[in-house]
Order: sequence, then C-alpha cells, then structure tokens
Amino acid sequence: MTEPKKINPWLKLALELGPIAIFFIGFSRLKDATFTLAGQEYDGFILMTALFVPLMLLTTAILWKLTGKLSKMQVATVVLVVIFGGLSVWFNDERFFKMKPTMIYALFAAILGFGLWRGQSYLRLVMDEALPMQPEGWMILTRRITLFFAALAVANEVIWRLMSTEAWVNFKTFGLTAALFLFFMTQGKLLEKYGIEGDETQR
Repeated sequence: MTEPKKINPWLKLALELGPIAIFFIGFSRLKDATFTLAGQEYDGFILMTALFVPLMLLTTAILWKLTGKLSKMQVATVVLVVIFGGLSVWFNDERFFKMKPTMIYALFAAILGFGLWRGQSYLRLVMDEALPMQPEGWMILTRRITLFFAALAVANEVIWRLMSTEAWVNFKTFGLTAALFLFFMTQGKLLEKYGIEGDETQR
C-alpha cells in the first residue's frame, strides 16, 4: 500500500481553508452588488458560489496530487459542494448552498451513527494512523463527534433559515471553524486517558 506523501502543514492548511477565505472576502466586497449575465441577474453570493465550486475542486486536486491520498470525508465534502453549489448557481437560489453544511454534517453523523449501531467506530478507520487510541476511546470519541455533527447540522439550519445571508456567511466562515477547533480542544482528557504511545502501536 502506498504511503501518503507528506507536505508542508501550512501549505495543506492554505489549500483546505483557502477557498473558504476567498469566498468570505469576495462576498464581503460584493454582497450588495448585482451582476447581469446572459440576461439573468446574480447577486454577489451567487457569483462567489460560482467561483467557490471550481476553486474547491482545484485545491482538492492539488492536495491529492501532493499527498497521493484523499480521505472519504474530503471526497464527500467536495461532492456535496459541487451538487449544492451547482444547484444554487443553476437556479440562482442561494438556499441550496446554505443547505450544504447541513447535508455534510448530517451525512457524517448518519455514517458514524450507523457504525456505532453496528458496534464499530468508523472514525477509527480514517484517523487511527494519525491518532492511535484504544478501542474504548475510539467509541467514546465517535459517540461525541456524532452528536457534535448532528448539533452543527441543526445549528446551520436554524441560522440560514432565521438570520441574514451575511450572518450565515460569518457563521460558516468563523463559527463552524471555531466550533470544530473547540470541540477537539476539549477532548484532551479523553486522548490522554486512551491514547497509545508510538512505541506501543508497533508491538
């Protein structure tokens, strides 16, 4: 089996977060603008969505080229970006793109939940090499992250339906990122209790 190639972590971070940052900056500048293309009017949100989709495909392709590997979560995310972003542009309706995080997090929660129902941690299958941990620890973390993803899906639905587009963009750019960061920061005790040292994994 081919080992994934290692790349500069800052480059990896830039490729993963770059499209989101560009979308946010572009929307902030164009949110009040209207553009007419082929007789159809598009606002700044739709225009940036039309840019975000190919940009996401490009950065994901670069990541795959540089590392030789994409996680199933990355592939699923890109597929949903193309589907819901494409629908928003095609129908000139921002609601489809706003639904995307809901679909992504609901899908992840459903997949992980199905694994838990079968008594397995699917999270372990994709993260075990990067985060060696005892089976019991994986089950606990999987239960927590399943509930967390479900909560994010609900939060996204509430915000895009009840608040302004600008509020949703801020939530998508900063709120979701901060929530993910804080979630993993609060799992320190779990990782400390069930984590496996490098030399133990080689026994």
